[in-house]
Amino acid sequence: MSKRQLLATTWWNRPSLKTADGIICDGAVRSGKTVSMVDGFLLWATATFDGHTFAICGKTIESLRRNVVLNLHDWLGGVLTIKEKRQENKLIVSDGRHTNTVFLFGGRDESSYMLIQGITLAGVLLDEVALMPRSFVEQALARCSVDGSKFWFNCNPAGPMHWFFTDYVQEARAKNLLHLHFTMADNPALTPAIRRRYETMYAGVFYRRYVQGEWCLAEGLIYQFDADRHTTDEVPGPLDGEWFVSCDYGTLNPFSAGLWCLKPDGRAVRVREYYYSGRTSQANKTDEEYHAALVDLTAGLPIRAVIVDPSAASFIETVRRHGLFSVRKAKNDVLDGIRLTAALLAAGRIKINPACRDSIREFGLYSWDEKSGSDRPVKENDHAMDDIRYFCSTVMRPLLRYMPDMRGLTQDDESAKVDR
Repeated sequence: MSKRQLLATTWWNRPSLKTADGIICDGAVRSGKTVSMVDGFLLWATATFDGHTFAICGKTIESLRRNVVLNLHDWLGGVLTIKEKRQENKLIVSDGRHTNTVFLFGGRDESSYMLIQGITLAGVLLDEVALMPRSFVEQALARCSVDGSKFWFNCNPAGPMHWFFTDYVQEARAKNLLHLHFTMADNPALTPAIRRRYETMYAGVFYRRYVQGEWCLAEGLIYQFDADRHTTDEVPGPLDGEWFVSCDYGTLNPFSAGLWCLKPDGRAVRVREYYYSGRTSQANKTDEEYHAALVDLTAGLPIRAVIVDPSAASFIETVRRHGLFSVRKAKNDVLDGIRLTAALLAAGRIKINPACRDSIREFGLYSWDEKSGSDRPVKENDHAMDDIRYFCSTVMRPLLRYMPDMRGLTQDDESAKVDR
């Protein structure tokens, strides 16, 4: 371990620091925050308590199992005995003298706080705390009523107005919390080549947050689109890959649909598109007319699925009734989808044919809403951007684990599971 990782693991046993009520570790991705925190949390729990209950919380139970539980044998095997009771979402952790129970919780949304009500805890670790609702986090902290209990927080940065930054990171001293800021240099396991890969994986605000570790404002254009790097004249043949269509539905607002070829090497080309604005044309189209446009767009190609805005219930029903295409509702987490799309663009994993003029136009206009105070795009010039995001989140995301150049891109929810 580096000095900072070792400090995050052992602070609770250092005379000058052990009186703190908890620790916050924030900063760059792949800086070793999670392994340091989990090791320290479990070592502290078994050294300090016997027969008590603890909690480790993530955005979802599945993300905890993937990012934490599956690695515990490698991290602590031979030091602690850890048995998972999967049906009960808990771990039994022992050092041979002391044995404690650690429950796993997911803090996905505002209703999640109810999952943790009523339990009494001797400590809690909140992994990726900035992704959790405040109500869940503060309910978890409120359950820590055992004398000597401590709070453990880790996360990658978000915006400077995020509640965790303003009320916890900036107030760490007032709350008697130790704050450690990590960079990739704090992880000796990363080779220079791997560090360079992460540095090229992100762009714009995501580079500043995930590589430089800044709590910074999302501003300016959302995508760093370069026509020379991100367009291609390639037109794949019908058998050169799997074919998909992604749609953002609109009646008065534009309807945008893109035809994609996903090639065996995991790279995708947006070959052509259909874009229609009822407001500009002063004539709305029906669901039947949009379905006919899909038929023309696909030109008899073997379409594996049409990915559709999940709120477009009437259009989804129209497509299903005709029976020509399989329909999948798009994954629609906006910020996570933007981050993924930006990373795929930066890696050259998705490219746009110059014939897709409306997509290219929107790339040059799609921007952050700097007046909103949160990570939110301006709701203009976003229809092709939305359908591209649907394709990346729904079709490309499950393939990330098979892309060597994309390994390590954060996969925070169940949509990361392979569904092919």
